[in-house]
Amino acid sequence: MANPPRRPVSAMDAAEALFKPAKKVAAAPAVERPALPNTRELVSLKIDSDVLAYFQEAGPGWQERINDTLRAAMQKKS
Repeated sequence: MANPPRRPVSAMDAAEALFKPAKKVAAAPAVERPALPNTRELVSLKIDSDVLAYFQEAGPGWQERINDTLRAAMQKKS
């Protein structure tokens, strides 16, 4: 069995080898995991600056206060 040359014979062959389309590997489908009960999820949320200032003026724990307010609104609706 003959081994191919380590280097291409011509510059044209080398250039064509570089631009040869690569084979794409299919990505594995994303696995959706069920949400765990009583866990918090990190999200990015845009709110007005005066609303943020209102919750932050009472000091640490402002994120929990926003969560509690949203939960109360959610329970009121249902």
